[in-house]
Amino acid sequence: MDPSMGVNSVTISIEGMTCNSCVWTIEQQIGKVNGVHHIKVSLEEKNATIIYDPKLQTPKTLQEAIDDMGFDAILHNPNPLPVLTDTVFLTVTASLAPPWDHIQSTLLKTKGVTDIKISPQQRTAVVTIIPSIVNANQIIELVPDLSLDIGTVEKKTGTYEDHSMAPAGEVMLKMKVEGMTCHSCTSTIEGKIGKLQGIQRIKVSLDNQEATVVYQPHLITVEEIKKQIEAAGFPAYIKKQPKYLKLGAIDVERLKNTPVKSPEGSQQRSPSSSYTNDTTATFIIDGMHCKSCVSNIESALSTLQYVNSIVVSLENRSAVVKYNASSVTPEMLRKAIEAVSPGQYRVRIASEVESTSTSPSSSSLQKMPLNIVSQPLTQETVIHIDGMTCNSCVQSIEGVISKKAGVKSIRVSLANSNGTVEYDPLLTSPETLREAIEDMGFDAALSVDTNEPLVVIAQPSSEIPPLSSTIELNKTMTLVHNKCYIQVTGMTCASCVANIERNLRREEGIYSVLVALMAGKAEVRYNPTVIQPPLIAEFIRDLGFGATLIENADEGDGVLELVVRGMTCASCVHKIESTLTKHRGVFYCSVALATNKAHIKYDPEIIGPRDIIHTIESLGFEASLVKKDRSASHLDHKREIRQWRRSFLVSLFFCIPVMGLMIYMMVIDHHLTTLHHNQNISNEEMINIHSSMFLERQILPGLSIMNLLSFLLCVPVQFFGGWYFYIQAYKALKHKTANMDVLIVLATTIAFAYSLVILLVAMYERAKVNPITFFDTPPMLFVFIALGRWLEHIAKGKTSEALAKLISLQATEATIVTLNSENILLSEEQVDVELVQRGDIIKVVPGGKFPVDGRVIEGHSMVDESLITGEAMPVAKKPGSTVIAGSINQNGSILIRATHVGADTTLSQIVKLVEEAQTSKAPIQQFADKLSGYFVPFIVFVSIATLLVWIIIGFLNFEIVETYFPGYNRSISRTETIIRFAFQASITVLCIACPCSLGLATPTAVMVGTGVGAQNGILIKGGEPLEMAHKVKVVVFDKTGTITHGTPVVNQVKVLVESNRISRNKILAIVGTAESNSEHPIGAAITKYCKQELDTETLGTCIDFQVVPGCGISCKVTNIEGLLHKNNWKLEENNIKNASLVQIDARNEQSSTSSSMIIDAQLSNTFNTQQYKVLIGNREWMIRNGLIINNDVDDSMTEHERKGRTAVLVAVDDELCGLIAIADTVKPEAELAVHILKSMGLEVVLMTGDNSKTARSIASQVGITKVFAEVLPSHKVAKVKQLQEEGKRVAMVGDGINDSPALAMANVGIAIGTGTDVAIEAADVVLIRNDLLDVVASIDLSRKTVKRIRINFVFALIYNLVGIPIAAGVFMPVGLVLQPWMGSAAMAASSVSV
Repeated sequence: MDPSMGVNSVTISIEGMTCNSCVWTIEQQIGKVNGVHHIKVSLEEKNATIIYDPKLQTPKTLQEAIDDMGFDAILHNPNPLPVLTDTVFLTVTASLAPPWDHIQSTLLKTKGVTDIKISPQQRTAVVTIIPSIVNANQIIELVPDLSLDIGTVEKKTGTYEDHSMAPAGEVMLKMKVEGMTCHSCTSTIEGKIGKLQGIQRIKVSLDNQEATVVYQPHLITVEEIKKQIEAAGFPAYIKKQPKYLKLGAIDVERLKNTPVKSPEGSQQRSPSSSYTNDTTATFIIDGMHCKSCVSNIESALSTLQYVNSIVVSLENRSAVVKYNASSVTPEMLRKAIEAVSPGQYRVRIASEVESTSTSPSSSSLQKMPLNIVSQPLTQETVIHIDGMTCNSCVQSIEGVISKKAGVKSIRVSLANSNGTVEYDPLLTSPETLREAIEDMGFDAALSVDTNEPLVVIAQPSSEIPPLSSTIELNKTMTLVHNKCYIQVTGMTCASCVANIERNLRREEGIYSVLVALMAGKAEVRYNPTVIQPPLIAEFIRDLGFGATLIENADEGDGVLELVVRGMTCASCVHKIESTLTKHRGVFYCSVALATNKAHIKYDPEIIGPRDIIHTIESLGFEASLVKKDRSASHLDHKREIRQWRRSFLVSLFFCIPVMGLMIYMMVIDHHLTTLHHNQNISNEEMINIHSSMFLERQILPGLSIMNLLSFLLCVPVQFFGGWYFYIQAYKALKHKTANMDVLIVLATTIAFAYSLVILLVAMYERAKVNPITFFDTPPMLFVFIALGRWLEHIAKGKTSEALAKLISLQATEATIVTLNSENILLSEEQVDVELVQRGDIIKVVPGGKFPVDGRVIEGHSMVDESLITGEAMPVAKKPGSTVIAGSINQNGSILIRATHVGADTTLSQIVKLVEEAQTSKAPIQQFADKLSGYFVPFIVFVSIATLLVWIIIGFLNFEIVETYFPGYNRSISRTETIIRFAFQASITVLCIACPCSLGLATPTAVMVGTGVGAQNGILIKGGEPLEMAHKVKVVVFDKTGTITHGTPVVNQVKVLVESNRISRNKILAIVGTAESNSEHPIGAAITKYCKQELDTETLGTCIDFQVVPGCGISCKVTNIEGLLHKNNWKLEENNIKNASLVQIDARNEQSSTSSSMIIDAQLSNTFNTQQYKVLIGNREWMIRNGLIINNDVDDSMTEHERKGRTAVLVAVDDELCGLIAIADTVKPEAELAVHILKSMGLEVVLMTGDNSKTARSIASQVGITKVFAEVLPSHKVAKVKQLQEEGKRVAMVGDGINDSPALAMANVGIAIGTGTDVAIEAADVVLIRNDLLDVVASIDLSRKTVKRIRINFVFALIYNLVGIPIAAGVFMPVGLVLQPWMGSAAMAASSVSV
């Protein structure tokens, strides 16, 4: 085959896809591109494989096409791979010449067909196909006039011999099915395949691993069956050639009369039997359980000759039968239905409807007699579509539906939320189209006023009032209901929720579905006889989300704690309990007389807290909710703060006198040494002077005042101040680790114990020379360390305040209204928000907060949802929209029906997220702890070594010991002397290596670091973030309010008319006045801009102000001339003043000002009559008001929108005269900050709840390449976690409530000072000045501080390395002996030097 004819395949990596809807959009858009045969996009592998025609496309153009859609496409390998093609030869079977051009166009449109050559003389066609996409059978199905040429290509299984044979026969097929392990596998396959249209019977054998299928080849192909089995997850192979079943005479007779199933389920008649006398009867059928009952009855009745059509509805338990009244009576039909196997149906006749004699036009759904086909019939239907958000939705719907068979044209309107479809009723029906739109993830409903009478009959379910909730339905159908909960992952937005809810509701046996986006939980009520929870989870997985069953089904039970007043005895208790447990929906109730409390478990679907309270009150008692303490007590650090403060104060109180004594002793000693040098006092005299000092005087032999005081001061510190250290150290040792606490406890305990023992020994021996004690070590150490710990916990304690703030965002009360059947308001009452139950209708007034999550049922308004999205722009709400608890209603009063209450609301979920993030964040193991892990064993080892070495030296050479052991008492035995000396040396080692310097190195540096930060407007909460920030590898920025200002600003005003007709200032004056009444942020931005430009505080007057949410405003403006003339007069006055300066003529100036005032007065009289009619809004608003937008204007609007701005049009007196572009502007320092962070070697990411267009535009302005757009609060946390799992330390910079969970989760959360309180509380670092360069500063500060801490450690270690050998007595021969007081002094010096 020559290469120019070839087909190539290329794989392109795509970044920026968030959910299946992205995949679907790319596949749709790129699939439409000329020359693309096939595209498969994978969300997991983040790539797309495209098979294309190299004559029409190149890898580069395809990459650009994906880039233009707002994703990042990367070509790793620009060399495409060739794709194998196959050739199929087709010959004409029909007697007439087929329409060749039609065949050619049909085949070339087919995906996978690359070329077709036709030779009309030989009546053959040669088709080149890509076998991986399309096979010969599918080609034949597309062009029924052709058949495979047997000479060239082997016949494939499953195609029938020739078209003349009646396609009514049933074919039996045996298939090998692999991978089945148990009977649930077989039942899954049987259930799934048995439901397919055209499958008569299926039996799957587990032992033989095979399936036997009887099917009708004109309705389904072998390939399709195989594909469906494989879709269920089992590989399948065809074993035997399908063989036709032999039919008896009766079967043949029956089959001749069998009408073909239409997509409607309403039966179509053969042209011969077009009866004129048709009657319709409706039957009520009891005893149907599932769709298989429906199809049983439909197929049984439709075989009867005199029945023209039958529609059975499971929901309404009804059947609508169209029959020939001359041949049969309703009574006979009733009996016929009752006779259908299994014979358990009870049938009664509901009504008889005479219908007009059916003319071809009214029986639009029936097959037309074949001779009419030459003139194609078209009909129009209007389908109502909900869930479209932008023009890309419109395009994707139009693209997909226009490709459906029988669709002539489709126009989708975003504004009216509908689509108008022109279609051929022979090939498709409105119901099929509606389902196709629903399958794309939108809500679609047929408008009632379609001109087809049969459609209306075929859809009796539309008679159910749309608002009747599931609860009422359940009462009418006494069916078994079970409830299950499924954890759903991968939902990104409300359209995902709608998609799951809608698709699940369609499945058989599912009554209601409720999905909570933030909690990621679906609550499904189902009929256990029809469907089981694992299958429901499977359905959700098929939609492309992750789903796992939540086992403990009690999750959804409501629990209610009530205080019940007025009970006097046990009979009262019994009365309440028995009345409540009789109630439907109450599972359990226990009332305690002693505490006046009732504990109730109930099903929130059936009954709610209010009903329960009403029930108790109707019995004559008072009931009220137990007020829950909703603060986050488990994150409270109050206890720790208290204990460390106590520890610090105790140590400090006793430490001061100890330090005083120590310093006094040092001074005296120093004085003595100088005397010793200068006046040559002998050692003996020195000792005498020393012991004669007051503090050294002995109270008892061997016990000096100094030692006694030190001992008394040390005891409380050691045991009260150090109590927590002991606990911590014990815990650490239990886990076989040595941390800071172990070192401190070891040093202080040994110092204390040794000093105590040596004192007792001295007293016992009545020693003349006072022993050297180390009682001063513990208080000093504990003071510093306790201080550090106390400060640290204060910083941590701030976290729980974040949650208290979050919880306070919730509304405390709700206004519940009752409506009658006509939706007219009967009454309203204020209740506590905890008493709102699911299904309640709540009224929310302008300015009010939504108390719970719900759906709007009446009213239109704009709602500020910044707590979820972080976006300042309000969102338009109309009936059917979902609303979020805690968001603020702006301008219209609306009624909502509660869907999630209590702990299920979105706000509660955010609270939960912050809690989880704060509790799950592992505390950083501090540097000091790590070091002491190695240091402790090392010191212990050195001191033991010292002990042993001196004992050995002592026994070998006693003189050394004698020389250096101060106060050596001849009366003591030699051995004891040696051992005492060795012990003293080893203890000195332990004391000097005291971890003081280690323990202090961190707190002091942290105190200095946080202090420096605070002076520079950076608040750092404690040491952890300070230590952590230098390790950060990724900095994640939120967009709104962090990178950008968070408030919209006017970027550009473009005047669209000549300035001599209407000046720019005049437009600004009109627009500013019109928007001054608007509450929308865009309105406020425009008014602010106009006031600045016109340099005025007051604007004109505005009347008849009207706002249409999501569209724009209209009003009338007057009194603006004053503004314009004031501006002109300003110029005039300046000129006059200048002139008067030249003339120096006071009179002139006087007259000029007075004349200007007169003119002003005259002007205001003449002009105030003029009134302007103003329209400001989007394209839709202008078109609605009959204005035409020309292409230039449209293009410039599109250009603005591409840059992520909002463009609004201005029309004055029905003429388009201005275009205003408004955007949230980037902070001036943002680009510099990002640049510096990148140059510091950090990765910078932008993460926002806003749409990807805007996000990309902003990111490119500041130089960020990695963007996550349309991210929910919970996904922000997930994204941070994901980055952390890659081993990166993450800093998150944000300002909104929606950022707070991520701020808490990140290793370092940085909040902008102008952000919400919640974010500020949740973060570790707060930038007071709202300046992004402070992010750089805080990371820099952290790096400097950590460097300082490390230098401190080095100092500490150097001191220890020098001091330890001296203490161990290594340098004794040189005359360097370490007296223990020197040890203490050295220790103090090391601490201070730190």
